[in-house]
Amino acid sequence: MVLAGTMSVNYQKSLQRVTDYIYAHLEDELDLNRLAEVACLSSYHWHRVYFAMQGETVTTTVRRLRLQRAADRLANSGLAIKDIAQKAGYGSTAAFTRGFKQAYGQTPGVYRRMGSHAQYKQARAARDSRGFPVDLVLRDELVCAAVAHKGSYLQIDQAMGRLFEGLARQGLLGDQPEMMACFLDDPDLHPEATLNSFACSPVDPQAMQNLPAPLQALKLRGGWYARMRYKGPYADMRGAYRWLYGTWLPQSGHQPAQAPGYEEYVNSPVDVPATELKTNIYLPLQGEVHG
Repeated sequence: MVLAGTMSVNYQKSLQRVTDYIYAHLEDELDLNRLAEVACLSSYHWHRVYFAMQGETVTTTVRRLRLQRAADRLANSGLAIKDIAQKAGYGSTAAFTRGFKQAYGQTPGVYRRMGSHAQYKQARAARDSRGFPVDLVLRDELVCAAVAHKGSYLQIDQAMGRLFEGLARQGLLGDQPEMMACFLDDPDLHPEATLNSFACSPVDPQAMQNLPAPLQALKLRGGWYARMRYKGPYADMRGAYRWLYGTWLPQSGHQPAQAPGYEEYVNSPVDVPATELKTNIYLPLQGEVHG
């Protein structure tokens, strides 16, 4: 007899292998039969399992991740649009333009010039510290289960998948688990391949004993934080961080605490367009905060 919980975990492991494979071959041709082999599931049925468990088809996942990487290149590199289109798996710039506009509401050229990343850049240039919503909040210490991630911050959902798989294996995965991430390195100072981060989710502290790998315990500092309520594509968040640290913080009168910040994901790219994603960015502050 196979317990339902064990079977669910096994399927989650299968789909995590697929996610890892997709990320590793995102700029290659991805064959559905090959993905079924990676999942070790029937080629006749595995995509139905994927859709039922992931909330989107594997084709949608691939397109979303390719466009997310394309958005990052548009916002944070000078790579030509035709080359970005090719790397995103589109046969022509025209097809890429249609697909990108459908997902991001702007053509690639307009997005590069006028996306939210450009708005943050303009605010930094104008030294405008009030252009985006930031409030001061007192947060309790959070005890989290976490999975380490090394590499692009835009690929943190790889670690998130392993985290939820591990929590499910331990019987700790609730119906609506909180999705959070803690980022340790500045992507403007360190090569992308060396960036360190954690996907994490708060759990009952009593359940943190003897967590099996890759799960580990992680405490997120309690105290005062500047909370930036960010809305928009994940690819534009580097611009938001530059504004928060380079414009808001120096003009705020506060000092950052000796602790990493973290992000709290209010919704999911599976459920809403990239332009409607909501993320709370927490910047730790020293001492007592007033006003």
